[in-house]
Amino acid sequence: MVAGAQAAWAQESKMVLFKVVTVKDEIIIGLSADELKALGGADASAVAHALAQKGDMTVWQYNVHRGQNGELQQAPTAKIGLLANSSLRVEPYTTPYTILPHQ
Repeated sequence: MVAGAQAAWAQESKMVLFKVVTVKDEIIIGLSADELKALGGADASAVAHALAQKGDMTVWQYNVHRGQNGELQQAPTAKIGLLANSSLRVEPYTTPYTILPHQ
């Protein structure tokens, strides 16, 4: 029963990372399954389409940090605003590190 609850929590809290390429730089953002569902899809094109349609989005920026045990993790660092006119593309992003969910 506990293992099932943990698996359900892991599925609910699973984060999907995307690289957003702008005129000035590249940033990594993380979206939860619920956030992706609200956007109408779970891939980079859904995120790009939602950004273009809305004109702006508030998301969590992710960066690599060391966890308490010293292992590297991909963790949320700041809630940021994205503007459609400065974003050139959105693409999937993979990482070998554990991805921490945001609040």
